[in-house]
Amino acid sequence: MRQAGTCRTCSSHNQFRNEVIRTMRVYQISYDLRKQRNYDALYERIKAYPWCHVLESNWVITTQQSAEQVRDNLAQVMDQDDGLLVTRLSGEAAWRNLGGQISQWLKEKLEATTV
Repeated sequence: MRQAGTCRTCSSHNQFRNEVIRTMRVYQISYDLRKQRNYDALYERIKAYPWCHVLESNWVITTQQSAEQVRDNLAQVMDQDDGLLVTRLSGEAAWRNLGGQISQWLKEKLEATTV
């Protein structure tokens, strides 16, 4: 299992600037893999988005998709008993002890979001 504490913005996302970034939505993904715990498949799906692995079972992504679309995409590689929560974030947030790279990523993405 990969440790939390890394962020990545996909290269395809880098080609978009100001206008598109402002239309991006930021989502927090929390999950509980209960029996099989197939993290690799779930991580692969999450990493298809610009992502930040914030805490052990918590990621933040940016996308133009809806929360339902993100949920449905991730659920395809999860077991029926696994828990999943996709929550849209707006510009306000607070955190503690997440490290400089994560803090910078979150500030940048949250400042650019629209509600």
